[in-house]
Amino acid sequence: MNALAVVTGATSGIGRATAFRLSAEGYRVIGTTRDPSRVTNLLPGVEYIALDLGKPESIALAAQEILARGVPEVLVNNAGESQSGPLEELPRDALERLFQVNVIGHIDLTQRLLPAMRAAGRGRIIMVGSMLGSFPLAFRSSYVASKAAIKGFALAARRELRPFNVGICVVEPGAIATGLSQRRTKYVDRQGPYAAEFGRMLAKLDTNERAGISAERVAEEIMKPIVADWPKPHYACGSMSRVAFPLSRLLTIQMMLRIVERKHGL
Repeated sequence: MNALAVVTGATSGIGRATAFRLSAEGYRVIGTTRDPSRVTNLLPGVEYIALDLGKPESIALAAQEILARGVPEVLVNNAGESQSGPLEELPRDALERLFQVNVIGHIDLTQRLLPAMRAAGRGRIIMVGSMLGSFPLAFRSSYVASKAAIKGFALAARRELRPFNVGICVVEPGAIATGLSQRRTKYVDRQGPYAAEFGRMLAKLDTNERAGISAERVAEEIMKPIVADWPKPHYACGSMSRVAFPLSRLLTIQMMLRIVERKHGL
């Protein structure tokens, strides 16, 4: 039987492209979505199951369904929310939801699947982060923090899982042309002190994303740690990542922050 791969958020963007690529490579793919009955763009070779990362009970049920079908050899933690707003104006409930969906939900699912993967003595876990997790941007602090958190979990856990041949890493895409800007949640007082700069940043961010790399290019990057003999800790693509990361080792943090600000009209 072909190896089993799980991709969260598999109905659009990076998740859909990754599920398609894994299926084409011969994996049995389980793709998650909040409501499988509403999926109209079905991918051949992909089975869809329900998963709402905002609900712990949904995560538990999804893990049971996955393990009933076999031991995952690949887990791509991709689903998430994109959020924007000035730090001062971010509602507590929005922050809690974001961290539940972007961080805690993925860690919960990973914890539930890990014992079987560890016992099988093989596996690859990919956390889909963002280059903003390495290069923070004003008015994206909550999203930045959630992506930095998922990166921290991945890099810290590498040594824990290595003796069991389970490799974990983070893939950080830059700007991606997936239509995410239309789904981004925004929290800002349009008459408040941050409104003008927030609007300028958001307009530039949307422009950068429209000109960004494709979801298929990110899926290609995600495949690298999956097929590698042993995954590197960190992979990145888009937004001049080949220049940005080496440059960050030469410049001060303040200089890098200023470069990111200018790129986004600030």
